[in-house]
Amino acid sequence: MKNEIAKGQQYIMNTYGRFPLVLEKGEGMYVWDTNGKKYLDFVAGIATNSLGHGDAGLANIVAEQAAALIHCSNLYWTMPQVEFAEKLIEASCFDKVFFCNSGAEAIEGCLKLIRKYGSTTGRYEIITMVNSFHGRTYGAVSATGQKKYQQGFDPLLPGISHVPFNDFEALAAAITPKTAGIIIEPVQGEGGIVPADKTYLQKVRALCDEKDILLVFDEIQCGVGRTGKLFAFENYGVYPDICALAKGIAGGVPMGVMLANAKTSSALQPGEHASTFGGNPLAAAAANVVFDRLASGLLDNVNKQAAYLAQALTKLKEEHSEIVDIRGVGLMQGIELLIPAAPVVQKCLENGLLLVGAGANVIRFVPALIVEEAHIDEAMAILSKALLNG
Repeated sequence: MKNEIAKGQQYIMNTYGRFPLVLEKGEGMYVWDTNGKKYLDFVAGIATNSLGHGDAGLANIVAEQAAALIHCSNLYWTMPQVEFAEKLIEASCFDKVFFCNSGAEAIEGCLKLIRKYGSTTGRYEIITMVNSFHGRTYGAVSATGQKKYQQGFDPLLPGISHVPFNDFEALAAAITPKTAGIIIEPVQGEGGIVPADKTYLQKVRALCDEKDILLVFDEIQCGVGRTGKLFAFENYGVYPDICALAKGIAGGVPMGVMLANAKTSSALQPGEHASTFGGNPLAAAAANVVFDRLASGLLDNVNKQAAYLAQALTKLKEEHSEIVDIRGVGLMQGIELLIPAAPVVQKCLENGLLLVGAGANVIRFVPALIVEEAHIDEAMAILSKALLNG
């Protein structure tokens, strides 16, 4: 393992603070390192491995599609892509879908669509939230409301401002005659697992309708069944004009999605936006598997296990004074600590549990959607031990 880590440090750009761990294989909720040590995975590729590791149905379909057709240009139609597009539109409030490869790319598409739509009336300004995270490409990091991700990259994309999350008055005050769109995560992920208030989102929707401002939801982390609904906004009864999805949408195969309603989607015409690999047959085939599993009972498991996880975290809080808050929706939960999260996460790793932080003092729980009660019990036992011995 030390040899692989040393080679990685030699040849790969230092853009990740990686754990000293080389993973080799996975099955279900578990992964193994190259030394044969087993870990319970509550990171799931950061909310990406929806079906866990080594899912036979997903692996078989991906293999079959790879043997048939991995990629072709979007100058042509392919059956897996059209099939998945139909499923997304028929299950949502949207009219059209654009396929890309990641969450950051989906946000770039949203930014372009907002500005293209607003260009006919001379509007271009975009408002996003403080502590938001929308990705690391140039437009996405400009939209992100955390300075630590923007340092050293000035000048950022102009015309983007940030207001406090869940503060309607601050948002309303920031709107100008040039405002074209507002981007919100229904549940902030990297910002500390902070859900939006339902009344807040309802007020924002009404304001956008009044002023013909586009409302965009970034569901890159909280979408695709993670909150117990196919879309996180279904928990609020508030419907955006545009929505970005990625992470868990294809079970670990790279895919991003921008969904838009009829009035906005027509703003983009051939040649104005594109993606070479977006929605290629391999990724679309994988996404069809994930979608079909969500539609055939997996969402029921998410809701059942989410309730169990919330109960388990509440019990853990009662036993450990270091935990000051529990928050989240569905299988996107977080605990806020009085102490730094990183040492606790490291201690859990040493004891066979993979966790990830969400800011300096928050540990997030985004396991695969196939998680069971026994896995949650195992995770809580390891975490409790880490808190006691931290």
